[in-house]
Amino acid sequence: MIPFLDLQKVNILHQTEIEQKLLETFRSGWYVSGNEVKLFENNLSQYIKSKNAVGVANGLDALKLIFKGYLQLGTFQKNDEIIVTAHTYIATILSITDSNLTPVFVEPDLETYNIDISKIEEKITAKTKAILLVHLYGQACFSEKISVLAKKYNLKIIEDNAQAIGATYNGIKTGNLGDAAAFSFYPGKNLGALGDAGAITTNNDELANAMRTIANYGSNKKYYNHYKGINSRLDEMQAGVLSIKLKYLDAENQIRSKIASRYCNEIKNPKITIPLFPEQVQSHVWHLFVIKTKNRDTLQKYLFDNGIQTLIHYPIPPHKQLCYPEYNNFSLPITEQLHQQILSIPLNQTLTDSEVSYIINKLNHY
Repeated sequence: MIPFLDLQKVNILHQTEIEQKLLETFRSGWYVSGNEVKLFENNLSQYIKSKNAVGVANGLDALKLIFKGYLQLGTFQKNDEIIVTAHTYIATILSITDSNLTPVFVEPDLETYNIDISKIEEKITAKTKAILLVHLYGQACFSEKISVLAKKYNLKIIEDNAQAIGATYNGIKTGNLGDAAAFSFYPGKNLGALGDAGAITTNNDELANAMRTIANYGSNKKYYNHYKGINSRLDEMQAGVLSIKLKYLDAENQIRSKIASRYCNEIKNPKITIPLFPEQVQSHVWHLFVIKTKNRDTLQKYLFDNGIQTLIHYPIPPHKQLCYPEYNNFSLPITEQLHQQILSIPLNQTLTDSEVSYIINKLNHY
């Protein structure tokens, strides 16, 4: 069986460095908010070219802290509206509603799977305060039109960069295209920790300070609490691992891109729609390679029977989840179509040429 993702293989590539770093951190006796976190935050900000990076516990917290920061600063108010794609992982929407803000769903583009930029302006109201861009599956989601809209309506641009670290738009890395960006370093991400981890980048010093304070119980001085905060801190061991793996991120993303190029050029089955390989202006780091077919479940079973594990990202759209009964009657046909037809096939830096060829062969013979 070719697994969808073998995390042991991914991390063994850096085994010696990781084991040494874990041992060093263990022996240091300092496990929270120490030098490893500061070093990783500096490394990440240099990589993204942002003024600030704030390490946090996970990707969901990263998004929530952006919203909580803007609320504390008075930039957002309770029940303000956030424009967001309807086609995304549930965490994107949870971060909005958990902050007492209102998601306004926009259908995705059928070719890129990202938000349909042409449909954003019609959703803007007097209560709209931000556009939350999700760089879904690893493809940069941006255009000059978004910048124009943000300026015209005085909107913040927030990036959900959980899946696209290393992607660029016009040479600018995702995570530095808007006002603030959230990162997830869940183990299966292109830059994955050995557990949960996340970060935020921003060029706004005031926002960075507010988010860092909120993440530490609302305190920037021990036992003195300025905000009603939460506990969301990146630990030293995860930070150390991430600093190691960040050094290899671009090279590993390039391997992903080469595999994606093979898939795009060599999968020729008319029953299967493959994603577009983006133009140079808008890069893709291929966190996931998502194909589309009318008989998705049949194809998934066929691939499993032929020793290829696949996953569905995602089987149920956020507006149809039981946790959101207030949205269940929304009609979002493009989103709903995608969730019935999409299938993610294996793509990662540990796949061999023969495994890629086998996957292509089986897809072409389906």
